[in-house]
Amino acid sequence: MTLVNDPSHAEDLLAFLKDSSSPYHAVAESARRLEKAGFTELSETEEWTGGTGGRFITRAGALIAWYVPEGAPAHTPFRIIGAHTDSPNLRVKPTPDTSSAGWRQIAVEVYGGVPLNTWLDRDLGISGRISLRDGGSALVKIDEPLFRVPQLAIHLDRSVNDGLALDRQRQTQPIWALGASEPGALLRRVARAADRDPDQILGWDLMLHDIQPPGRLGEESEFLVSSRLDNLVSVHAGVTALTTAADAYARNTVPAEGLRIPVLAAFDHEECGSGSETGARSPLLERILNRSVSGRGGGGEDWSRAIAGSFCVSSDMAHAVHPNYSERHDPDNHPLPNGGPVVKVNVNQRYATDGTGFAAFAAACERADVPWQRFVSNNAMACGTSIGPLTAAQLGVTTVDVGIPGLSMHSARELVGAHDPGYLTRALAEFVTTG
Repeated sequence: MTLVNDPSHAEDLLAFLKDSSSPYHAVAESARRLEKAGFTELSETEEWTGGTGGRFITRAGALIAWYVPEGAPAHTPFRIIGAHTDSPNLRVKPTPDTSSAGWRQIAVEVYGGVPLNTWLDRDLGISGRISLRDGGSALVKIDEPLFRVPQLAIHLDRSVNDGLALDRQRQTQPIWALGASEPGALLRRVARAADRDPDQILGWDLMLHDIQPPGRLGEESEFLVSSRLDNLVSVHAGVTALTTAADAYARNTVPAEGLRIPVLAAFDHEECGSGSETGARSPLLERILNRSVSGRGGGGEDWSRAIAGSFCVSSDMAHAVHPNYSERHDPDNHPLPNGGPVVKVNVNQRYATDGTGFAAFAAACERADVPWQRFVSNNAMACGTSIGPLTAAQLGVTTVDVGIPGLSMHSARELVGAHDPGYLTRALAEFVTTG
């Protein structure tokens, strides 16, 4: 695990992105890193007992991890980092095999807010999980150029540069091979990659991914470009900040006064509303934190005291000012890459930030010697949202929405500053230990 001030932090993020082609792979890679740092995975169906140290649970595409410092009473407040593991993409339908005009194709469904043109003419692999007849599941990842969504030649659509697109269904159907579609062909290929019998596969959560590896861009390599920067940048920062905080507690380098329990909550399905058992609208985080209190001998009063003193930083991507469309941004707030994390404000609570949360995160940045910026939407433009308001409403804790600024949000390939992931991690590590 890299330290938060290590110059190789950006390279470690690129490796994390490469290994996290689906929410399930992001959770598996995060769990691997946590275990390497000494954290223990718990089963939700078994009894939890007290004790200090790092713990985590995984559920499909979600992960909740926390660290209990030595001597922390049951009513110790939490410092929560919120993030999400999912990204907009193309997902395989329940009946995947289809064909048209002599081409074999697979049927996909658009997941989240996808700029469809960014998925055209890219070499695509497939990843996710398969669910088996015996009740088990397995991860699968084929990082090979199997699929492609071919763009219609301009000679056959002269209006393409006028912003007139083909219908959504045809624009997202990838080609796979020549020849008539064979029922079960895709699942046989997936089963072979997962070393499973295709007859054992009864369900799946599979999605396409761009196989072009993450990399750097710019005259001085000052940018990072990759798929899934939204929001795996925050998941990676959260994992690193949590393990860094755990190391600081273990070495007794955190001030003894005001102990806090650092937490990472990485949810799934944020890009489509968070309404699932693993999304921020679910009671998952509340239940896990409550069990952490009761497992250490605490009761209802301890739980209420812990939550009353808790704080959450919801970390998601932010919009950098676009040089070609600056008029679409607020005229007085223009975040730029490598300028540090952004505090996001929306008075209609699309972001959960208020003055208290704003000040607390800005102070954490200053203590960590991290630059920070502000973001607010142009009044004439609709504002996005994040898991921040959901977490604030579910738990009743003060929450601030932050992120690092980037371009091409939700694109098949996004861009951020190479320094900002490290800045964000330093600020989050400071927040969960002394914030």
